[in-house]
Amino acid sequence: MSEATHNLLPEGLDNFWMPFTPNRTFAEKPRLMVSARGMYYTDAEGNEVLDASAGLWCVNAGHYRPEINAAIAAQLEELDFAHNFNAAHPLVFEYASSLVKHFPDNINRVFFTNSGSESVDTALKIALAYQQLRGEGSRTRLVGREGGYHGMGFGGLAVGGIGRNRRQFGPLLPGAAHLSSVLDIERNAFSRGLPPHGAERADDLERLVAIHGADTIAAVIVEPITGAGGVVLPPQGYLERLREICDQYGILLIFDEVITGFGRVGDSCAANRFGVTPDIITTAKGISNATVPLGGVFVSDAVYDVFQSAPAGVELFHGYTYSGHPVACAAGMATLSIYENENLFQRGRDAEGVWLDAALSLRDADGVVDVRCHPLIAAVELAPGPDAPGTRGAEVAQRCYDRGVWFRNIGDILVTSPPLIITDEQIQQMFGVLGEAIG
Repeated sequence: MSEATHNLLPEGLDNFWMPFTPNRTFAEKPRLMVSARGMYYTDAEGNEVLDASAGLWCVNAGHYRPEINAAIAAQLEELDFAHNFNAAHPLVFEYASSLVKHFPDNINRVFFTNSGSESVDTALKIALAYQQLRGEGSRTRLVGREGGYHGMGFGGLAVGGIGRNRRQFGPLLPGAAHLSSVLDIERNAFSRGLPPHGAERADDLERLVAIHGADTIAAVIVEPITGAGGVVLPPQGYLERLREICDQYGILLIFDEVITGFGRVGDSCAANRFGVTPDIITTAKGISNATVPLGGVFVSDAVYDVFQSAPAGVELFHGYTYSGHPVACAAGMATLSIYENENLFQRGRDAEGVWLDAALSLRDADGVVDVRCHPLIAAVELAPGPDAPGTRGAEVAQRCYDRGVWFRNIGDILVTSPPLIITDEQIQQMFGVLGEAIG
């Protein structure tokens, strides 16, 4: 990067309303990124920092992949845009065929969106329409989980379980209910991989069935591993039990894999990694390596076939102008080729020992109350300060940044989900810096 780019500041910082940011104070110490390569960002002051969060859980193949850039440029030269309402372009079909090969065998349809939030709202609408089409129109209740994050659309917020995200917006969708969290630090602190205790937490769905009636519940949506809620891992046997209960009562099971999809947990998706197949899977983020907004909702054959049995005409009155955008598909196809050619879906398994050892090496650091880790995702939870919860996490994150590693803090939880191209040495460096910053 040229010296002239360093210390680059826009003429004003007033007009952009930044998301999830205290806009009133950002200008006091703005953090501006101006370039990125591989595992590293460079900020406007010329500091190079290791990206411990893959952007925002999304740059799974690392920054600046020439293959993706070239595919985007070539597609723009050929076809910049074509909608998919009663028309289409060839690439969208080719891309869908390539994608479904990496998902469970009975999931062979994909509906394209532009973000994780759109994917979740699409999945919830499909679930409601599915129940109606099969004569179960009373099933209008949607069930999420405490601490879950499902984007910022009204549907996703309604089933989401993070209180601070919901409080400003009123009652949201009527009838949403929530399972209890699976977080159990008392019994599962510092587990190596999936925690041993808590499979019975899935039985909380039986409680909701008893309260509301199974005939009112359309679907349950959970993240296989909770991301923005603080990286909460499913106890061993939990997802399997949840699948059994959903089958027993005719409830659809939706996995929100916006974070866990595309290599994050050592496979193409968590459904494959954990051996539990839902009815619907939502994706985004890593699907295009974050180069062009893109998401996808993967649907089982059984669900799709119900729509095909409907009367002739449009089966699902839903879609977006940019569903299956040709440039996004080109970016996604190039990204998928990188994952395949570099065996990145396997990277989490290959790095498992190094990852878990490095993360759990912090268990005795001052004030650490839990380390939750599964390759390649982890959270280090700190005891909050007595008078200012969240402050300690922010201070540790800043000290890490000053030492050349950009961690994200969620309150007093330091979370990490680096690009899958991370080396074993960089894993050691990343957690080593975090240990120093905590100390």
